[in-house]
Amino acid sequence: MLRTHTCGELRLADANTTATLTGWVQTIRDKGGVLWIDLRDRYGITQLLLEDGQTAPELFTIARSLGREFVLKATGMVIERKSKNPNLPTGDIELKVTALKILNPAKLPPFLIDDETDGGDDLRLKYRYLDLRRNPVRRNLELRHRMAQQTRLFMDGQNFIEVETPVLIKSTPEGARDFVVPSRMNPGEFYALPQSPQTFKQLLMVSGFDRYYQIVKCFRDEDLRADRQPEFTQIDCEMSFVEQEDILQLFEGLIRHLFKTVKGYDLAEVPRMTYADAMRLYGSDKPDTRFGMEFVELTDLVQGKGFGVFDSAELVVGINATGCASYTRKQIDELTDWVKRPQIGAKGLIYVRHNEDGTLKSSVDKFYSEEDLKGWSERLNTKPGDLILIISGDANKARKQLNELRLEMGSRLGLRDPNVFSALWVLDFPLFEYGEEEQRWFAMHHPFTSPKPEDIPLLDSDPGAARANAYDLVINGTEVGGGSIRIFNRELQARMFSLLGFSDDEAKAQFGFLLDAFEYGAPPHGGIAFGFDRLCSIFGGADSIRDFIAFPKNNSGRDVMIDSPSTISPAQMQELSITTTVSNK
Repeated sequence: MLRTHTCGELRLADANTTATLTGWVQTIRDKGGVLWIDLRDRYGITQLLLEDGQTAPELFTIARSLGREFVLKATGMVIERKSKNPNLPTGDIELKVTALKILNPAKLPPFLIDDETDGGDDLRLKYRYLDLRRNPVRRNLELRHRMAQQTRLFMDGQNFIEVETPVLIKSTPEGARDFVVPSRMNPGEFYALPQSPQTFKQLLMVSGFDRYYQIVKCFRDEDLRADRQPEFTQIDCEMSFVEQEDILQLFEGLIRHLFKTVKGYDLAEVPRMTYADAMRLYGSDKPDTRFGMEFVELTDLVQGKGFGVFDSAELVVGINATGCASYTRKQIDELTDWVKRPQIGAKGLIYVRHNEDGTLKSSVDKFYSEEDLKGWSERLNTKPGDLILIISGDANKARKQLNELRLEMGSRLGLRDPNVFSALWVLDFPLFEYGEEEQRWFAMHHPFTSPKPEDIPLLDSDPGAARANAYDLVINGTEVGGGSIRIFNRELQARMFSLLGFSDDEAKAQFGFLLDAFEYGAPPHGGIAFGFDRLCSIFGGADSIRDFIAFPKNNSGRDVMIDSPSTISPAQMQELSITTTVSNK
């Protein structure tokens, strides 16, 4: 080894010993007769000392030729610092240099490599290998490492076996768009990169591997956002001979184990809520339950009073913004403009102030008496100082719009603390959703999800009313995991494919291998997959998953560091039997 210690290792107990350190130059402070160098590696920073009259002149010459990020090797005596730095673990000591060697010079970095950098997102992505030297990014990847370690430890303790599944698989029409890979040896044919290992983990259950997991890369050709990348990582799990309750209990255990071992946080027992209640109370199937402001329906109280906006609405629904009656008219107008933005799409916002003197004042006093407003107040359980915010219109749209407003109010009121964690199981999703444009049913989760046993008769009479034997885990308003009890009977799976618009031939061509496997003693089974990147970002208190991935893509799906995706040579295209290509560069 070129070093005897790391830059974060030496302490006062090491004083009067010789040490050799290697690392990158963080800063240089030259006071003429005394020169200090902060040397940094992954483990920390140690101060190097050169003193006139005690340090060889040639070492001063080397030190004064250094620049930021030069790679350095320094040997010297560990001594107690005269001016200690309580902010550094190594702040009680410094290394009095007796030998100094430049291992590699460095160009001046395009941004400051420090906790608070001057580099923008695009610049730091272009030079990601430099960004990874910064402590916040390094700590994020260390957190990810601990999460993976503890996941494997827990799963191994529950008798799960880690099995790798193929990356080059078959394209299927359901779900998001596939990334496809042309096959040179099979001209005109393509592999797909897996959106998940779904069918393979089910086949492993048929194979008798009753407890499988994998920390696995998945790929989806989707539009990107803060919590979505074209390639991402899942904790993918499957179990045989289980029912829904077994899955919920075991994997709630995994999440609580991760919180305890990685964060030192005791996560409370996770409550459960049906999809129908989540939509009714929060307008979302992934509600943020760190705070209240549950929806209260007012339709029956407000209609028939001559206010056309409410009278024509399918739903009138409100929230109680506790303590916000003091909002000025300007603040309320700003909120109204906020909900009318195209991203939200509301036509307006009605409010009622519950004043400190107990009176009620609304933006629709022309149509509603004080007695009417008292009825609204009682239903929303307001008290003096509270503010009622109301949205109306088409039921589904109004709920989604009020959900956005609720989250915005939660943020403005400081109720969405990233250091507070509230988890929730959401259960009993619809099995299908209807595509008006395509005029057919689509699987709400995926086509291998089993209906709840009591709802199987509805597949013939009323598919839209059938509930899925499915469950999602939500933390702080983010879906971090989802799964279901699977279909394991060939006839029921074939029926499911038929309802989704597959002909018998199409079902056989796409999933014949799975249907055939079900005829060889498939056990009852179910599973779940957790978004590993999302879990890491929640544990790290961040909104974006990008900084928890070593080499992420930008919002256009590009790796700007290596300039990918890129064109390939005509010879490669010919070899792959591709005749044309389109570039949007």
